[in-house]
Amino acid sequence: MVFGPYQMVLDFAFAAMLLFLAKLVRSRIRFVQRLYIPSAVIAGLLGLFFGPQFLDIIPFSGQIATYPFLLIVFLFSSLFIGNKAGTSVKKIFSDVGDTFAINLAVQVLFFGVFVLVAPFILAALFPGLHPWFALLVPTGFIGGHGYAAAIGGALIGGGWEDALTIGQTFATIGLLTGVIGGVILINFAVRKGATRFVKSMTDVSDDIRTGLVAEESRESMGSSTVNPMSIDPLGWHLVPILIAFAGGYYATNFLNSILPISAPMMSVAMICGVIMNLVLRLLRLNNYVDKKIVTRIGSTSTDFLVTFGVSAISITVVVEFALPIIFMSILAVLFTLLWLAFISRRLFRKFWFERGIFIYGYTNGVVATGVTLLRVVDPEFRSKTLEDYGTAYALIGIIEVVLISLLPILIMQGLGFATGGILTAIGAVILIICAKVYGINRNKANKPTEAELEVMNSSKS
Repeated sequence: MVFGPYQMVLDFAFAAMLLFLAKLVRSRIRFVQRLYIPSAVIAGLLGLFFGPQFLDIIPFSGQIATYPFLLIVFLFSSLFIGNKAGTSVKKIFSDVGDTFAINLAVQVLFFGVFVLVAPFILAALFPGLHPWFALLVPTGFIGGHGYAAAIGGALIGGGWEDALTIGQTFATIGLLTGVIGGVILINFAVRKGATRFVKSMTDVSDDIRTGLVAEESRESMGSSTVNPMSIDPLGWHLVPILIAFAGGYYATNFLNSILPISAPMMSVAMICGVIMNLVLRLLRLNNYVDKKIVTRIGSTSTDFLVTFGVSAISITVVVEFALPIIFMSILAVLFTLLWLAFISRRLFRKFWFERGIFIYGYTNGVVATGVTLLRVVDPEFRSKTLEDYGTAYALIGIIEVVLISLLPILIMQGLGFATGGILTAIGAVILIICAKVYGINRNKANKPTEAELEVMNSSKS
C-alpha cells in the first residue's frame, strides 16, 4: 500500500486506541497502579506486541518510526510560544541557586561522564560497537523518548540507521526504572523517615494511583482567550505552533543547503517559535495566548511520541545490542542512584529527598516522571521543589537545548573525547561552587533542618 495522508491519520488513530486501552488498564488494574507506569508507555508496549513484529493485528504503516522525530520538532516549536516576561538571571541565582546548580550539573555530568568514559569501556567489552553508542545512554535516560528521537534522528542523518531504535530503547528502560525504582526508593525513604510530608504510602491520593482526577479536585487546563465565533480557542493556540513548525522545516532545509554541517531541525524550529512569540508580542496578541494550553498541546504530542517510539522499537536491533544496552543501562541507573544518595543528599539545603527524587525521576525518563514521584512524597508541593525548578529552568532550558543541538554534531565530527572532558570538568566545577556558596547539608537523613521545620509547621497551621 502506498503511504499517504489516510495512512498517517490511521496510524494516529491506532495510537489513540492504544492510549485509550492503556488508560483503561492504568485506571482499573491495581498492580499497574502500584507501579505508576505512564499510559503512553503501556500504549507503546501494547503497540509493540500487537504490531507487525509480534501478533501483527494492528496494521501500522511502515512510517511510524519517523513520527517521533516529527513530534519532537513539533514539541520544540511550542516551547517558547506563550511565554511572558522572563525570569532574570540575578533572581535565579539569588532565590534558587542550589536548585539551578544541582539540576544543571546532573545533566552536564550525565552527558559528560558517559561521552568521556563509556566509549573506552564499550570498546574493551564489546569490540566493534559503533563509536556513537555511548551518547545514546544519557540521551535516552535524561531526555526520554523526545531527546532520543532528536539525537537519534540526527545520528541517522549521520549514517547510523540503528541510532533511533537504540535511543528509544534506552528511553523506555530509563522511564520504567525511573517509575518503578522511584516507588521502591520512596518506600525505603518513608520507612527511614527521610520524607517530610508523607509518613505512609497509604497517604498517596487516588488520582496519582489511577490517573483519574475526582471532580472536586479538577483544575482548568487553560482559559478561552478568543471568541469561538471567530476561531476555535484550541485551534487558535495550535496555529502559532504549526507556523513555527513550518518555519523550522523550511529554515532547516535552507541552512543545510548553505552550511557544511546539518542544522538540527528541532532547535531551528524552537528558534522559529521564539520569533513567532515575538511577532505575537509586536501585534499585541501575546495576552491572548494561554501558556497552559500551549503546554497541554505540546504534552499531548509527547504521549503520541512515546507511543510511537516504543511501538516502533526494532526487536531485531535490540536483540543484536542486548548486552551493551543492559550493561550501560545498569551504569546509568547507578549514576542516578549515586546522585540521589550523595549529591542531592548533601548539597540541597532543605527537603533533600523531595528534591532528589524529582531529579532521580527525570534523569530516568522525563520531567513528568519526576513530577509523579514528587507528588507521591509531597502531594501539595510544600517543598517548592517544582516552583524552584520552574524558575531555574528558565535558564537551564536554554543551556539544555544548546547542549542537545551541539552534542550530535560534535560527536559526528569525532570530538567526543574532548566534548566529554569539557562537560565533565564544567559539571564538577558547578558542584564545587554550589558546595562553597550554599554549603553542605550535614544533618542526618531523618532529621529536618530548621528551614524544613518552619515549612512543615506552617503547613499544619
